[in-house]
Amino acid sequence: MSAVFASLIPTFLIIATGWLCRITGFVNDQQWSGLERATYVIFFPALIVDTLARADLASVPVLGVGGALVGAILFMAGLMLALRPVLERYASLDGPSFTSVFQGATRWNTFVAIAVAGSLFGERGIALIAVAIAAMVPLLNLLAFYVFIRFAGRPRQSPKAILRSFATNPFIWSCALGLSLNLLAPPLPKPIVSYIDLMGRASLAAGLLIVGAGLDLRRLAKPGLPHALASACKLLLMPLIAVLFAHYAGIGGNDLLVTIIAASVPTAAAGYVLARQMGGNAPLMAEILTLQTLIAMISMPILIGILG
Repeated sequence: MSAVFASLIPTFLIIATGWLCRITGFVNDQQWSGLERATYVIFFPALIVDTLARADLASVPVLGVGGALVGAILFMAGLMLALRPVLERYASLDGPSFTSVFQGATRWNTFVAIAVAGSLFGERGIALIAVAIAAMVPLLNLLAFYVFIRFAGRPRQSPKAILRSFATNPFIWSCALGLSLNLLAPPLPKPIVSYIDLMGRASLAAGLLIVGAGLDLRRLAKPGLPHALASACKLLLMPLIAVLFAHYAGIGGNDLLVTIIAASVPTAAAGYVLARQMGGNAPLMAEILTLQTLIAMISMPILIGILG
């Protein structure tokens, strides 16, 4: 599966570049902070808007693929929350660290999924990943937001404040905007399309550079239970659950393969940015992301071959 390797190897190299930039002092802490903010508010939302606005949603099984992925996310989120007391008691996992394990077990790397599905299945693959974005991104951000408020030690908020924060979340409004442009609006002028496309392309490099800057290789050399649990759940259990739901919904062929791709990619670089923004254990999040990226170079081709 050369397309899988072609997408994952550059991802890991960009993480390594961010790490080198930090340890050599080439980019200082203040500059990393500015890049982090721009990535969270501008680059990642642009990628979501661009993908959703362009997708031909009428030609793909929206309910089947979207439902299978939503079902897998809800199953995984429920499992993580059920394991929370056990992890706290027997593994001394504190609240901020649990948020990183939760994100590592549930979130997905949108750009890697787009690259792999597009390389293998062209426009239909991109359209199916757009379905995955519309189904998964709002749900994942809602779940992550709840987990951060509940376990990261952030101050309690009123329902009105929670609703406002959710509505202004860049990942939420970008999904709404992308779907609106796809379903309701006439085609955008070409310069605007190019502008959004270029901004979205910046999201992967910027996000992964930030992840690399937060990486502590000394801890990654000795992964513990949080790393193993998040990686096993995300890279093995979630694809299996997604396939079960997809078979139940009658999804097969290349559509099933794209569902597997969406479920089996490593966790999102955005998870690290969110951990930094909302009080999670950002170093642990960076370690989980890097470890999953390495493992996914082997696990994704195997899962695509076996489950597909």
